[in-house]
Amino acid sequence: MKVICYAVAPLEDIYIENWAKENDVEVKILREDLNEETVHLAEGFDGISSEGIEPVTEEVYAQLEKFGLKQLAIRQVGFDNQDLEAAKKHGIKITNVASYSPRAIAEMGVTHAMYLLRQVGIYYNRMNHGNFNFEESTLSREIFNCTVGLIGGGHIGGATAQIYSALGAKVLLFDPYYNAALEPFVEYTDLDTIFKKSDIISLHTPLLPSTANIINAESISKMEKQPILINMARGGLVDTSSLIGALKSGKISGAGLDTLANEAEFFGKEHVKDSNLPDDYKELVNMDNVLITPHVAFFTKLAVKNSIEIALNDMKSIINGKGSKNIVNL
Repeated sequence: MKVICYAVAPLEDIYIENWAKENDVEVKILREDLNEETVHLAEGFDGISSEGIEPVTEEVYAQLEKFGLKQLAIRQVGFDNQDLEAAKKHGIKITNVASYSPRAIAEMGVTHAMYLLRQVGIYYNRMNHGNFNFEESTLSREIFNCTVGLIGGGHIGGATAQIYSALGAKVLLFDPYYNAALEPFVEYTDLDTIFKKSDIISLHTPLLPSTANIINAESISKMEKQPILINMARGGLVDTSSLIGALKSGKISGAGLDTLANEAEFFGKEHVKDSNLPDDYKELVNMDNVLITPHVAFFTKLAVKNSIEIALNDMKSIINGKGSKNIVNL
């Protein structure tokens, strides 16, 4: 069996090589993304895996079908860059890694929230300019006195709920699907209550037509407690211009963002010139009540190892005609 892996970071090599040795599979590792210019490299292989945020077009799936490939294993949770219907049309089964380490992303979200809750960015920037004073405007709250509203109660939302609950916070959850296992940690409620009562709002939902720009001018107008907004999920869940306006007005007191709607333009790249950065990013990153990381909440040793092993096991299973529970375009 010969398989090809696109968009492999150097630190992933060892995990892929170990998997290949354990499964007696020949693996070709590529640094390039999977796209119309690189898809020809998959010819002659039995399986394919990829990662990233670059949109995959129908032409790519058509070429994979032409090469006799039947699957595409993506080594991540999110699959909004994939055209699921086009893939299905060309007989390509797409699998994702629904749960490689929910704690990794949950912990990063809580880290962002605590940084903002204790106004670390404000103190840090003031001290860099010689101001070591503190004043009423930087008076902080303690987490056990806060209400945290979670939108999405899947693997990552559930892990986030458990952490906040352990810290003593009251945790509200909106999710259309009830999970009895979360009852010890959350109080289920509606979306409007999340907006109205939360001191921290944390997003953990997929990017779907029903969730796109779920944080917008209308939902922000319902927020009564000047909450901190945390987004560890997908940039498209937040209308960036509305967020910037709310941060300026104080309607939202801070934002912790591991993802942005236009992140594909510059996240994951080196030496990006200031002139090439979007204006909304420049505005956000210069606010001392905003913390931005370049979509790295998943980036732990355990998560990287698990994402590779789960994705490649799914790939092998489908090649051998056994299917996978992680197919997202049935």
